Amino acid sequence: MLSRLSELIWADWIWFPEGYGWDDLKDHDGKVFPKTQDLWAVLPVALCFVVIRQIFERSIALPLASLLGVRDNHRVCASPNPILESHFCSISRHPTQSSIEILSKQTGCSVRQVQRWFRRRRNQDRPSKLKKFQEASWRFTFYLLAFFAGLGVLIDVSSSPTEILIKREQSYLPLLTSQYWYYMIELGFYLSLIFSVASDVKRKDFKEQIVHHVATILLISFSWLVNYIRAGTLIMLVHDASDYLMESAKMFNYAGWKKTCNFIFTVFAIVFIITRLIIFPFWIIHATCVYPLTLYSTFFGFYFFNGLLVVLLILHIFWTGLILRMVVKFLPGNDIVEDERSDKEETESDDEDRGQKKKPKNGHMQNGHYVLNNNHRKTD
Repeated sequence: MLSRLSELIWADWIWFPEGYGWDDLKDHDGKVFPKTQDLWAVLPVALCFVVIRQIFERSIALPLASLLGVRDNHRVCASPNPILESHFCSISRHPTQSSIEILSKQTGCSVRQVQRWFRRRRNQDRPSKLKKFQEASWRFTFYLLAFFAGLGVLIDVSSSPTEILIKREQSYLPLLTSQYWYYMIELGFYLSLIFSVASDVKRKDFKEQIVHHVATILLISFSWLVNYIRAGTLIMLVHDASDYLMESAKMFNYAGWKKTCNFIFTVFAIVFIITRLIIFPFWIIHATCVYPLTLYSTFFGFYFFNGLLVVLLILHIFWTGLILRMVVKFLPGNDIVEDERSDKEETESDDEDRGQKKKPKNGHMQNGHYVLNNNHRKTD
């Protein structure tokens, strides 16, 4: 029964155009083609990346952070309070005003003290600037090396990149050694990101990042199985072209190098839009979705491959919106570009700002300032 199910799932008509199948990808005449069992090599590669990352962050990223002047802000830890801790962990990290007032009565603390406790408690869970710098350094190093490796593989494949996508017989061209290692390394890296997702810095687009990683892993794996190696190589190269710029901008952001960060981010925004919203949809997707229709009728593998590309395109559009929001904030002359996805650390003044925005229940305004409510102490 299992063999019958396997035959049905991997039937030629599902994954290949009419007249082609898995037999065409068997090694012959000294030519080597991708094999399903090759993907098992990705697991040890991913585990190696996890180990190498730990070594890199400790031995290279930390000294580099010190050299660039990256410093963590001093954090005041929230004092132990079982009632507030229970609410923080099980109900809400951002309690409403009514909840704060109730908690104030339960704990015997003032409203301001409860607000301050939750702010400090939230800050405790936020990753430090040094941790974010270490992560950005690791990703910058990989994306930069992967980009130049992709260029090398592209040159190894053909002197004309257009040939990579438009040859009808591309699925039956033999596998090169450079392509094998490029695929294993790229796929191993993205798989390592899944392994380390629990310890990585959580950003506002966390869910979108997970979708991106899963879609990328499926796309790379599928393109390997059906020997869409040349198309897959160009897709990964286009993505790596801008990623290292973003990571380097974040590194200089954490180091406080404002002008350098703003310049690199501007270059990143231009490269991202060109590669992700122009080259990717109008060249690559057109070549994998529109051009094949002139050669053969559609099949499930055609929809599956291009469906993953569309998922990535939707994510590109989403991230372009975030990038443009940062650019808009940058244009008027802001001091530094802030990552829209990052969760900013709260400061003492944040509570005061929130308090000033809300009209107090009693008390009047004098000379543009609220008079302290006599029912509360002036200090916490």
